[in-house]
Amino acid sequence: MRGHDLINTVLPDELILEIFSHLEGSKSNCDSCSLVCQRWLKLERISRRTVRMGASGNPDALIRLLVDRFVNVRNVYIDERLPISMPPQSRRPTIKGRRGGKKTASSSLKLRHVAENSGSEECDLEPYTLSDAGLTALGQIIRLEKLSLIWCSHVTSVGLTSLAEKCRSLKSLDLQGCYVGDQGLAAVGQCCKQLEDLNLRFCEGLTDTGLVELAVGCGKSLKALGIATCARITDTSLEAVGSYCTSLQTLSLDSEFIKNQGVLSIAQGCPSLKVLKLQCINVTDEALLAVGTHCLSLELLALYSFQRFTDRSLFAIGHGCKKLKNLTLSDCYFLSDQSLQAIGSGCSGLTHLEVNGCHNIGTTGLESIGKSCPGLSELALLYCQRIGNDALLEIGRGCKLLQALHLVDCSNIGDDAICHIAQGCKNLKKLHIRRCYEIGDQGIIAVGENCQYLTDLSLRFCDRVGDDALTAIGQGCPLLEHLNVSGCHQIGDAGLIAIARGCPQLVHLDVSVLQNLGDLALAEIGEGCPLLKDVVLSHCRQITDVGLAHLVKKCSLLENCHMVYCPFVTSAGVATVVSSCVNIKKLLVEKWKVSQRTRRRAGSVLSYLCVDL
Repeated sequence: MRGHDLINTVLPDELILEIFSHLEGSKSNCDSCSLVCQRWLKLERISRRTVRMGASGNPDALIRLLVDRFVNVRNVYIDERLPISMPPQSRRPTIKGRRGGKKTASSSLKLRHVAENSGSEECDLEPYTLSDAGLTALGQIIRLEKLSLIWCSHVTSVGLTSLAEKCRSLKSLDLQGCYVGDQGLAAVGQCCKQLEDLNLRFCEGLTDTGLVELAVGCGKSLKALGIATCARITDTSLEAVGSYCTSLQTLSLDSEFIKNQGVLSIAQGCPSLKVLKLQCINVTDEALLAVGTHCLSLELLALYSFQRFTDRSLFAIGHGCKKLKNLTLSDCYFLSDQSLQAIGSGCSGLTHLEVNGCHNIGTTGLESIGKSCPGLSELALLYCQRIGNDALLEIGRGCKLLQALHLVDCSNIGDDAICHIAQGCKNLKKLHIRRCYEIGDQGIIAVGENCQYLTDLSLRFCDRVGDDALTAIGQGCPLLEHLNVSGCHQIGDAGLIAIARGCPQLVHLDVSVLQNLGDLALAEIGEGCPLLKDVVLSHCRQITDVGLAHLVKKCSLLENCHMVYCPFVTSAGVATVVSSCVNIKKLLVEKWKVSQRTRRRAGSVLSYLCVDL
């Protein structure tokens, strides 16, 4: 009945909390529930498990508020790479009360900022960084399980030690870019015996001492470890990890100072290893031979910029790691077709393969994957000049489950290859092609005729792709959600009109640098694609305010719009986008095209590529 609160009068707190638990952590849904009434606000705070924050006016004070209000929070993510909101000095922001009243933002946390014309050479950013005091306050959440501190450069061992002593249930710790020292890491090892996941990327203050003590302290529980650009962490640390962390399943290592002995120790001491990512220029065949011999549960292997190992390494992986599903080979110049042949013959369960800049791998190697790995679902070939059409012919024949194909700068792959893929892999959902100049209308038409489940198509700077290709996509791929045809100069209104009429699910559209695109296509997109959220129109020199108005009139869900270097779009067109799109979050445009009224109305969503022209 109208006027009666049946929910609050009938449902107990426990049942409402149970309902909140099914919101799946969606911040927008949680925030909406908290605004219903005071009771729901209190209950939602009790049920909140995850909090995320970026740089702010006073992170330490925000942490104290967080601890007071969200008493059952388990996961805290702090990323100081995220931008802060700079309030203009000329006016004080206001916060509307529930009954329409106003109070100045000074009653909340104040955001300090540096004046634009301060003349100071050094900006004092200290107020925007989390300190040891904030980390100590965070320690009051004694049941904290996951903590991520991304580039919190003012946090030291003092704060980390204080937190570790209190939060003994910590399971995941991300210290990327934090200048913590050995004492803090040792304290984590001594106190957090349940720690499973540790990320030490760009922690330049650490040495072997800290990591060795951590391995000794919580080695039995540690399952995932990431290290990158830590100049003072050497093989000594990995030897300790191999000795004490026998349950380790994931290792990501990027270092110029790690040699064979460290990787050998991990391979011999961590038989449960499933994920191994290596970018270590001083590691040779000897280390990967040990991985192939001892890590029989390996499922993912990624090798980046290796110059000192050969096909012998991949022979060992193919012979021993029968469970391998995901393989990435990037800039490994001494690998040849024989490496992929060894993987194909030994790892028939392979589902994901990326070959990037391995100049000695050609058609023969990829053919062996097509013949031996029927479960392949994603294939990425980047800068592979020696791989030709016959390779994808074999993939089309043997890999019927392929759902994603990425091609970048593959000069010997043309329409015949794409036709083979389209005809053989009818479940294809994602096709990304960039600067493959031998691929034109014929191949993309075959995709439109055969791949009805396609949802993501990107054809960037493919000069031979024109309107006929997009017409086939519009007629044959009704589920298409993402389309990028940036730099495809032969595409004009006809192709986009076919997309508009045949792909009503379109959410993202990038038509930048299309010189033949006009207002008619924009009007059709507006009529046919009401779900559109992101559109990139930059460098489209024929569109005008008229076409833009037709587009935004019907695309009420639009959130992001890029339209720089569109000479016939004026300040009136910019104002039209702002006034018509109530959900707009980012509008990228030249600063001189924005009127004072538009700037006052939507300053928070405006981004400028060029300040002055």
